[in-house]
Amino acid sequence: MKPAPRGFVTRPWGGFETIEEGPGYKVKRLVVEPGSRLSLQRHRLRAESWIVVSGAPRVIVSGRARRVQAREMVTVPRGAWHRIENHGRAQVVIIEVQHGPYLGEDDIIRRQDDYGRAGGAASPPRRGATGRSSTPGGAVATSTQSRGPRGAPGSGARRQ
Repeated sequence: MKPAPRGFVTRPWGGFETIEEGPGYKVKRLVVEPGSRLSLQRHRLRAESWIVVSGAPRVIVSGRARRVQAREMVTVPRGAWHRIENHGRAQVVIIEVQHGPYLGEDDIIRRQDDYGRAGGAASPPRRGATGRSSTPGGAVATSTQSRGPRGAPGSGARRQ
C-alpha cells in the first residue's frame, strides 16, 4: 500500500482528496459544490464505485440518469460515460473507489465539460523539447510515449 498524498485538490466543480491507494485501487473523497457538475467522461483503464455520504446528486452512467441519496452506491463500469451533478443547496460528498491496472488522472476522456476541458485524453498531448506538454487549464501531462505501470499511459497530471 502506497501512502496517499495529503491535501484537497481543487477543481472547478469542487475537488477531491485521495484517502488511500494501493496496487489496482485508489480511494478518494469527492466534494461537489451546489450548482456544479463533473464533466461527462469515461476511463479506458478503470472502473469506479461511488458511495454517497451526503447530499442527493443526480448521476448519469451509460446514458441513464437517476437521483441517489446518502448510503446508496453507484457502479461505473470501465469505459462507461458518467457524470455527477449537484442540483441541491448543500455540498455532495462521495467516496469513490477506483479499480483497474492504471489509475492516473490522465485516463480521462471528456465528451462534455462546463469548464472548457473537453477533449481530454482522447488524443496524444503535443510534445515540447522536454517531453512534457501543456493541457487545457495549464496542467502538464507527460507524453503518451512514456509508459506507466504495465505499459499504461504516462502518469502526467490532467484535470479531473
